[in-house]
Amino acid sequence: MSEAMTRGVLFVHSAPSALCPHIEWAIGSVVEQRTDLHWSEQSAAPGMSRAEVNWTGKPGTGALLASALRGWAHLRYEVTEEASPGVDSSRWSHTPELGIFHATTDAAGNIMVSEERIRWAYEKGAGDPAIVYQELSIALGEAWDEELEPFRYAAEGAPVRWLHQVI
Repeated sequence: MSEAMTRGVLFVHSAPSALCPHIEWAIGSVVEQRTDLHWSEQSAAPGMSRAEVNWTGKPGTGALLASALRGWAHLRYEVTEEASPGVDSSRWSHTPELGIFHATTDAAGNIMVSEERIRWAYEKGAGDPAIVYQELSIALGEAWDEELEPFRYAAEGAPVRWLHQVI
């Protein structure tokens, strides 16, 4: 019986050129194969590079990729993982200023906020709509989206490659 597989995309929105070989090494260690990305200039951040790669692998590969890259200075990235049997789809976003954000997403890429997270926002707000709004903004990752949007826009039309995890 074959193991369940999933796929996703890693978007490196901006990275200093000196960091690019280290990013490739980190990705390669997760997908268990050498990784050579096609780097291009990130027009939203002159002097920075960007790349994106489609990947296939076991469920959880997205989390491994996000963890392998987290915490590096000046690195902005996002990882998506499609749903697989028993596993929801996810998105991880990272910026140097905000750190990492994880969200469960639906088939269209919309962030799904759990009932418990909404209850937490109501309880923390204790009748103050501004606090409820702030908590829901955090749950939706709005600060990450605001910071990453110029980098996403600058990447439109960029080439994409496929990586397949070695099993």
